[in-house]
Amino acid sequence: MKGNTSNSLINADEGLVVLDRSLGIMSFNPAAREIITPELRYGQKLNFSSFIAGPDLSIIKDAVDATLHQGRTRVDAIAALKTASGKSIFIRYAVHPLYETSRMIIGLIFSFKQVSTPLESHNTTDDISNKALIKHQSLLEALPEGVFTINTKWRIASFNKTAEEITGYSRKEVLGRYCWEVFRSDLCDIGCPLRTAIETGQSEMDQDIRILKKEGARLTILVNIGVLKDEHGRVAGAVETFRPLTGERNQPEGTKHPHAFSHIIGNSRPIQQLFALMPDLAASEVNVFITGESGTGKELFARTLHDNSSRAKHPFVAVNCSALAESVLESELFGHEKGAFTGATRARPGRFERVKKGTLFLDEIGELKPSLQIKLLRVLEQREFERVGGTETLPLEARIISATNRNLTRALKDGSFREDFYYRLRTVPLAIPPLRERKEDIPLLVRYYIRFFNTTFKKTVKGVDPKVMALFSDYDWPGNVRELERTIEHAFVFVKGPIIRLENLPRLEMAGKLTAAETPHNAKQGRNTETILKALEKSDGNRQKAADLLGISRTSLWRKMKTLGLLD
Repeated sequence: MKGNTSNSLINADEGLVVLDRSLGIMSFNPAAREIITPELRYGQKLNFSSFIAGPDLSIIKDAVDATLHQGRTRVDAIAALKTASGKSIFIRYAVHPLYETSRMIIGLIFSFKQVSTPLESHNTTDDISNKALIKHQSLLEALPEGVFTINTKWRIASFNKTAEEITGYSRKEVLGRYCWEVFRSDLCDIGCPLRTAIETGQSEMDQDIRILKKEGARLTILVNIGVLKDEHGRVAGAVETFRPLTGERNQPEGTKHPHAFSHIIGNSRPIQQLFALMPDLAASEVNVFITGESGTGKELFARTLHDNSSRAKHPFVAVNCSALAESVLESELFGHEKGAFTGATRARPGRFERVKKGTLFLDEIGELKPSLQIKLLRVLEQREFERVGGTETLPLEARIISATNRNLTRALKDGSFREDFYYRLRTVPLAIPPLRERKEDIPLLVRYYIRFFNTTFKKTVKGVDPKVMALFSDYDWPGNVRELERTIEHAFVFVKGPIIRLENLPRLEMAGKLTAAETPHNAKQGRNTETILKALEKSDGNRQKAADLLGISRTSLWRKMKTLGLLD
């Protein structure tokens, strides 16, 4: 710890440290650096025993263990912390799990703030949820995604800077308002994912919804939602992280890619063949059955069909059939009447009813139980349905697009997936190829994501080291395009200069390929790339000036840039 800390401790803001599963430091804010001793360093393991001792140490270790292995959140806990000067202070701390989109816990967030006495944390108030939510504003500011929290009264309790940038609203304009007044989503009245999370206690992952920005422009965002609970297990509200669906953030001039259909990018033969089908499919009303491995972009294709159809002005509603229990899913799709089952205290319309003339996307349709397949088959054949516990017949006006990552051949043979239901869904099948079968698209996708994340992270990354591109070309990408996007995003967290290098990549997944990528030829190419990019940076992108700096002709510079893959 540097300098005199006594005054800074008294006025310190909330400290924040982001840790991986091994408690290695991934990120921290200035307040944490001022309070915690010894000095924090990226990649270094955080040793709680160096600044917390006694019974408080075992309590915080138990909280960390429960967070990493069970996903439990601990808030409003008190511990005595020893500063660099040897002074003991009290902190109020919280431990939150850090999730990957696959729902895997990849680390935790440790936040804390000095309090005068242990009793300060037990100040009674009627709005416990607001206190628990507002106090984490500094934590939210550190995240590159839009984040907001609501209390149990559905009012916005916090709103971070990225949320301001995405929506156009300032924090002052939204705090205390109902979330639906701000976002004006097409799902606010037809299956709000925040409501679903709070009512079921389950997280909602990778749900895309369409909102209205402050100035009225429509924007599709990809959201992840979790329930917030206090230390007694009571629901304190919900948190939503969101980002514009890849390709829909307002990009700087020149970021739209020529090899694209809507927001789908690719120049490989399999993708171009799909592009040729998309206009006719979008214009039709037939059911489309999309197949493809996880991460290939099935929902993006479904959204693109909707956005290019006559239904674009109506809602696009996605339902993950594997994320909800069968009884809950039936109610979600068909709706229910008051008293239809235990807990049905009021009538509620379902997705079929609320989507109206829009598009209903049934993802992971292969996970449906046969009993629900029969009910959906009747709906598709008769184009009408009834609420659970109801008698009134309602029309189905929506278009149905379904998708699965399963090979249903075996399921059709053993009867776990009905043939009549299958053929009703697949009027037109659409098979999305895995990334390993369209590797010529990788350079296009890499350049696109670099531009996208330059905007998100406010960096000026120019490209990737040739060793990285060689690795990408040799890697099989089991997570497909989604894994590539997350890999580039991971690199942006750690990259310090204009070039993404091997050390910036997530090594665990690619460990088997890293050694092969580290060759003398690629190392030389990497040095050439860095030299050219530095020259371009010094000359503000002027190639003639950069060529003069390098002592070569402008034509020679162009050839080298083309060879190294530096030309768009």
